[in-house]
Amino acid sequence: MRDFKKLDIWRNGIEIVKTVYIISQQLPSEEKFGLKSQITRAAVSIPSNIAEGCSRNSEIEFKRFLEIALGSLFEIETQLIISNELGYISAQNFKTLSESLEKEAKMINSLISKIKNS
Repeated sequence: MRDFKKLDIWRNGIEIVKTVYIISQQLPSEEKFGLKSQITRAAVSIPSNIAEGCSRNSEIEFKRFLEIALGSLFEIETQLIISNELGYISAQNFKTLSESLEKEAKMINSLISKIKNS
Protein backbone atom coordinates (compact mmCIF):
# COMPACT_ATOMS: atom_id res chain seq x y z
CA MET A 1 0.00 0.00 0.00
CA ARG A 2 1.29 3.44 -0.95
CA ASP A 3 1.10 6.61 1.13
CA PHE A 4 -0.93 8.78 -1.24
CA LYS A 5 -0.15 11.93 0.79
CA LYS A 6 3.49 11.65 -0.33
CA LEU A 7 2.61 11.61 -4.04
CA ASP A 8 3.11 14.85 -5.96
CA ILE A 9 0.16 14.00 -8.21
CA TRP A 10 -2.12 13.75 -5.17
CA ARG A 11 -0.86 17.04 -3.67
CA ASN A 12 -1.24 18.75 -7.04
CA GLY A 13 -4.76 17.30 -7.26
CA ILE A 14 -5.62 18.92 -3.92
CA GLU A 15 -4.36 22.26 -5.27
CA ILE A 16 -6.60 21.83 -8.32
CA VAL A 17 -9.59 21.22 -6.04
CA LYS A 18 -8.88 24.41 -4.10
CA THR A 19 -8.50 26.42 -7.31
CA VAL A 20 -11.69 24.97 -8.81
CA TYR A 21 -13.66 25.85 -5.67
CA ILE A 22 -12.37 29.43 -5.78
CA ILE A 23 -13.07 29.81 -9.50
CA SER A 24 -16.49 28.16 -9.24
CA GLN A 25 -17.57 31.02 -6.98
CA GLN A 26 -17.54 33.20 -10.13
CA LEU A 27 -20.19 31.06 -11.79
CA PRO A 28 -23.71 32.47 -11.83
CA SER A 29 -26.07 31.28 -9.11
CA GLU A 30 -28.27 29.57 -11.72
CA GLU A 31 -25.30 27.25 -12.41
CA LYS A 32 -25.29 25.98 -8.80
CA PHE A 33 -26.73 22.61 -9.87
CA GLY A 34 -25.17 22.67 -13.33
CA LEU A 35 -21.60 23.59 -14.14
CA LYS A 36 -20.63 24.44 -10.56
CA SER A 37 -21.75 21.08 -9.23
CA GLN A 38 -20.17 19.18 -12.12
CA ILE A 39 -16.80 20.92 -12.03
CA THR A 40 -16.38 20.70 -8.25
CA ARG A 41 -17.32 17.00 -8.16
CA ALA A 42 -14.89 16.23 -10.98
CA ALA A 43 -12.14 18.16 -9.19
CA VAL A 44 -12.62 16.25 -5.93
CA SER A 45 -12.56 13.03 -7.95
CA ILE A 46 -8.94 13.52 -9.05
CA PRO A 47 -7.13 13.24 -5.69
CA SER A 48 -9.85 10.91 -4.37
CA ASN A 49 -9.22 8.34 -7.10
CA ILE A 50 -5.46 8.67 -6.72
CA ALA A 51 -5.85 7.99 -2.99
CA GLU A 52 -8.20 5.06 -3.56
CA GLY A 53 -5.84 3.58 -6.14
CA CYS A 54 -3.03 3.71 -3.61
CA SER A 55 -5.00 1.38 -1.37
CA ARG A 56 -5.09 -1.34 -4.02
CA ASN A 57 -2.68 -4.23 -3.95
CA SER A 58 -2.03 -4.57 -7.66
CA GLU A 59 -0.41 -2.20 -10.11
CA ILE A 60 -3.21 -2.91 -12.61
CA GLU A 61 -5.84 -1.70 -10.13
CA PHE A 62 -3.74 1.35 -9.23
CA LYS A 63 -3.38 2.19 -12.92
CA ARG A 64 -7.15 1.92 -13.40
CA PHE A 65 -7.79 4.49 -10.66
CA LEU A 66 -5.19 6.78 -12.22
CA GLU A 67 -7.08 6.48 -15.51
CA ILE A 68 -10.31 7.42 -13.75
CA ALA A 69 -8.57 10.45 -12.21
CA LEU A 70 -7.37 11.42 -15.68
CA GLY A 71 -10.93 11.15 -16.99
CA SER A 72 -12.10 13.51 -14.24
CA LEU A 73 -9.35 15.91 -15.20
CA PHE A 74 -10.59 15.94 -18.80
CA GLU A 75 -14.12 16.58 -17.50
CA ILE A 76 -12.85 19.66 -15.65
CA GLU A 77 -11.01 20.84 -18.74
CA THR A 78 -14.22 20.57 -20.78
CA GLN A 79 -16.29 22.34 -18.14
CA LEU A 80 -13.62 25.02 -17.87
CA ILE A 81 -13.74 25.63 -21.62
CA ILE A 82 -17.53 25.88 -21.49
CA SER A 83 -17.37 28.31 -18.55
CA ASN A 84 -14.80 30.41 -20.37
CA GLU A 85 -16.73 30.48 -23.65
CA LEU A 86 -19.88 31.53 -21.78
CA GLY A 87 -17.91 34.36 -20.17
CA TYR A 88 -18.40 33.03 -16.64
CA ILE A 89 -14.72 33.09 -15.65
CA SER A 90 -11.84 35.46 -16.23
CA ALA A 91 -9.17 34.82 -18.85
CA GLN A 92 -6.53 34.73 -16.10
CA ASN A 93 -8.39 32.09 -14.07
CA PHE A 94 -8.92 30.06 -17.24
CA LYS A 95 -5.19 30.20 -18.02
CA THR A 96 -4.10 29.40 -14.47
CA LEU A 97 -6.36 26.38 -14.10
CA SER A 98 -5.62 25.15 -17.63
CA GLU A 99 -1.90 25.15 -16.84
CA SER A 100 -2.47 23.25 -13.58
CA LEU A 101 -4.60 20.67 -15.38
CA GLU A 102 -1.97 20.23 -18.09
CA LYS A 103 0.75 19.69 -15.49
CA GLU A 104 -1.41 17.16 -13.60
CA ALA A 105 -2.32 15.29 -16.80
CA LYS A 106 1.37 14.93 -17.69
CA MET A 107 2.17 13.66 -14.21
CA ILE A 108 -0.66 11.12 -14.23
CA ASN A 109 0.18 9.93 -17.75
CA SER A 110 3.82 9.56 -16.76
CA LEU A 111 2.91 7.37 -13.79
CA ILE A 112 0.51 5.31 -15.91
CA SER A 113 3.30 4.75 -18.47
CA LYS A 114 5.72 3.77 -15.71
CA ILE A 115 3.25 1.20 -14.40
CA LYS A 116 2.58 -0.17 -17.91
CA ASN A 117 6.31 -0.61 -18.52
CA SER A 118 7.08 -2.32 -15.21
